[in-house]
Amino acid sequence: MRYELSDHEWSVIRAMLPRKSRGKPRVDDRRVLNGIFWVLRSGAPWRDLPAVYGPRTTCYNRFVRWRRAGVWESIMQALTVAQNAAVQMIDTSRCVSTSMLHVSLIAPSKPSDARAVV
Repeated sequence: MRYELSDHEWSVIRAMLPRKSRGKPRVDDRRVLNGIFWVLRSGAPWRDLPAVYGPRTTCYNRFVRWRRAGVWESIMQALTVAQNAAVQMIDTSRCVSTSMLHVSLIAPSKPSDARAVV
């Protein structure tokens, strides 16, 4: 699909993802990550996330938890190095949670607020 990680990209970041289980069987990390990228790159609200990526609340919650844990910074740096390519910037610091679950893609107020996406 359009916004999914390549096998090479997945092999680079797989080991960086937290593996802590929360009681229920874990939704596949690659599937969830592809869903997160779908929302961020398409600009669609979380509620429009296609079911193929798993529950939208799972994708959203992992997005937020991984941001708080600094996982996104590590992932973006690794993908940038692995691709040796130009970087697109997105801002993961201003994710807004409402009853509708959506992400706000607002230009960062300073360069250090931005996160890289390849």
